Amino acid sequence: MNWSLIIFSSIINISVVLLLSPLFDGFTRKIRAIIQSRVGPPPLQSYYDILKLMGKEDLKSTINPLFRFSPYLSVISIAMASLLVPIVGVNPPFNFWGDIFLFIYIITVVGIAIIITASASENPFAYIGASRKMMLHLSVEPILAIALITGAINADSFKIGDIVKWYHLNGPNVSMLLATVCVFLSLQALIGKIPFDVSEAEQEIAEGVLIELSGPKYACVKWANMSKQVLFCLVFSQIFIPWPLTENIFLNILIALSKVTVIIFISTLIETLNPRLRIDQALKYNLTLAGFSITAVFLALLGV
Repeated sequence: MNWSLIIFSSIINISVVLLLSPLFDGFTRKIRAIIQSRVGPPPLQSYYDILKLMGKEDLKSTINPLFRFSPYLSVISIAMASLLVPIVGVNPPFNFWGDIFLFIYIITVVGIAIIITASASENPFAYIGASRKMMLHLSVEPILAIALITGAINADSFKIGDIVKWYHLNGPNVSMLLATVCVFLSLQALIGKIPFDVSEAEQEIAEGVLIELSGPKYACVKWANMSKQVLFCLVFSQIFIPWPLTENIFLNILIALSKVTVIIFISTLIETLNPRLRIDQALKYNLTLAGFSITAVFLALLGV
């Protein structure tokens, strides 16, 4: 076991997902501004926003301890999940400890932490946002889970590194191709961007799940949302389209960042050019994709 490579890849993963996520968010804000014929904020504005919020007063709408600690749990969970995604090579840093079930569990905690924060805030708008987020959470994350299970069946292993290695060497079969398409079509909902931002919906429920957050807690939730965008884009680009892959680890990092940038650009175009869906429309869309992803599992079991 090469501990130096594990430590190096862990640092890279956390840096890309956590430290570079505000830069990617600034990139999306700039793209939206250009499309809408505005100047827009500078690319580093998201860093300034987080630092400013960290120094603001932490107002408390309730004494519930869940409201105080859940925002920090969301950032910690994102950091843990990032260690199960390959960037430097075929294997993620914690491939020897974790598998797809651990990854699914951790990313579920991210969404649950924000839901708990909103539910504990004792604000009616936050309650509505939390209920909407729970419905979206239960309808969209199974799509990713089923797609990962499809890969595990094909690779005969629950290790993410083994799935990537099999996919890279054998190429897409019918089941894996269908799973990849389902994940791509659900990506906008996974990262909570328009048209699937119904849990915040400023014009309807005054930012819903975020309404009672302030100061460091608000900074943590915003940071977690930025990081979640990068994390899920990495999951799609590194697990479901793991090409090209080279022997040079620095070139692999550059390729991964390039793929994430392209995916985030496409996501920003979708966000800018589409209206928000109603909650029932979003659920219908996600459940349809879930049905197709289940079909991929049956195809994988048949060896197709």
